[in-house]
Order: sequence, then structure tokens, then C-alpha cells
Amino acid sequence: AHAACPSLATVPDAAIAREEEVLATLGGRFIVWGDPLYPPPLAALPDAPPVLSAIGDLGLLARPTLAIVGGREASLAGRRFAADLAATLGGAGYVIASGLARGIDTAAHEAALATGTVAVLACGLDQAYPPQNAGLQDAIAGRGLLLSECPLGAPPIARAFPRRNRIVSGLSAGVVVVEAAAKSGSLITAQRAVEQGREVFVVPGSPMDPRHAGSNSLIRDGAILVRDANDIIGVVGRPQAAPQAPEKSPEIPADTLTAMVVAALGAVPTAVDELVRRCQVSAASVAEVLFSLELEGRLERHRGNRVSLM
Repeated sequence: AHAACPSLATVPDAAIAREEEVLATLGGRFIVWGDPLYPPPLAALPDAPPVLSAIGDLGLLARPTLAIVGGREASLAGRRFAADLAATLGGAGYVIASGLARGIDTAAHEAALATGTVAVLACGLDQAYPPQNAGLQDAIAGRGLLLSECPLGAPPIARAFPRRNRIVSGLSAGVVVVEAAAKSGSLITAQRAVEQGREVFVVPGSPMDPRHAGSNSLIRDGAILVRDANDIIGVVGRPQAAPQAPEKSPEIPADTLTAMVVAALGAVPTAVDELVRRCQVSAASVAEVLFSLELEGRLERHRGNRVSLM
């Protein structure tokens, strides 16, 4: 166990009881290995966390899951591609897991809020990390699921992240890597996935772009190349009963949807969740429009998962 992020299993009983009380006030609970709610794919691993803290929809742990991970300094095109994958795979019935980092993780979580997403943290669930994703973290607590093996109050430290990554891959039938540089932590997640017997999927990129160096190396070493979500579904299949997205809405023409989102925006930063409520369309649809506006230089992102027109 690490000093700043010990496994909950190493915390004294009295402290565990206090932790359980505080976690309950946050709307969370412990999930112990052997508990019926403990995710079976993770439970089968030799280094499965003995105890997990959880806040949110525990029912997501019973559903088939895919992880989408990638670079923090991702390009707009990479984030948009990750969002498209997350929305399509979510619509096909998969829960999307990731690590709530900036860049690709954020894009995947935002696009999968409507269909189910799990964020695994490398710190206590009461810590907002990264700070700019505090709003998204709250949204996932309310509409998805937050998980951590760290006690409350544990800050994020460098060596906690590789341990977190084994949980992200362990929950999942496969890991999709988007824009991983040569030293990206996503490569650790991919390596753990291989060790765990999971599929590894990779979106290729230009060999001239260092943001893709790690990704392209994974493909060279035998990972499955991904052109779209069908390349992933073709390998892992579709879940037996794909749930209806809770925010299912009629197909709206892209230009109409863009006009609706722009009309709901202004110079004052607005929460993405609020945009979804105002436009009465899926979070994935709003995320798609926001990426387009950002690509066009018309949108600015702010802390707390808020956006405004430029």
C-alpha cells in the first residue's frame, strides 16, 4: 500500500467505520470483494482491490463495460473521435469506463453520461481531481458512478495512477486507446489489459505526430486497429440486452441542433448539464455540437464543465 493512497483494506477498523459514515453522507458506500455488487470481471483478478468506495449508480457494475483512455493533451480531433466512440458504444449497450483525466478521458465521460459511465479515481472520492473536472465529477456522481480504492482524503500521487489503471482495464472487456504519446499513462492501462486477458484497441495516428507515438507502437505490437466503433463491436460483440438511452430523442438535423445549442449559449459560462436540460436532447448530441463549435473557434471551455461562446 502507498503512504498517500493506502488500500482501504489496510485502514484500521475504527477508521473504516468513520470512513463509512462520511462516505454515506456523500451518497456512497463500500463494495467489498465477495459482495454481490462487486464487478465480476474485476473480482477474477489476482490483484483485485479488496474494498472499493463508490458513489453513484451501482447497477452500472453489472453491465458490460469498455474503457476509453488516452492523452491529456489530446487534439480536438482526437477528443471528438473519442466522444463519437463513447456515444456509439454507449448506445450499443456498453458502459464506458475511464480515469477522469483531462483530454480523451473527459471527452469519453461527457459523451457517455447519457448511457452510463464509470470514472475510476486515483485519490479519495471527496477530492476534486483534476480541479477543472470538478463539475464533470459531480455529474458522474449523479448520473454515472465514481469508484476508488483510496480512502477519503487521499490526495492524488504519481504512483497511485498505475494502480488506478489496472481497475479501469479490469472492469472492462477491452480497452480503447486514443492519442497516446510515447510516455502516456494509457500505455500502462493497455499493458495491464494485456496481462488481464482483455482486448486492446487502438486508434491510429500520423507517425509525424508525437501524440500518436505510443498508440502506433501498440498497433505494431499486435493491438487491434480501430477505424470506428464497428471495429470494436465486431470483436467484443453487442451486449445481450442493449438498454434504451434514458435521454432518447428523435433525430434532429445537425444544423438545427447546432442552432439550438448556440441559442442556449452566451458569453456567460453555462454548465454542460444545463445545456442538455435546455435543449432537451442527449448529452452525447450536445457534446458533438460543442466539439464542432470548439473546432470552429467559436467555443471556450471553463472550469467546472462549463462553456461559453467566444
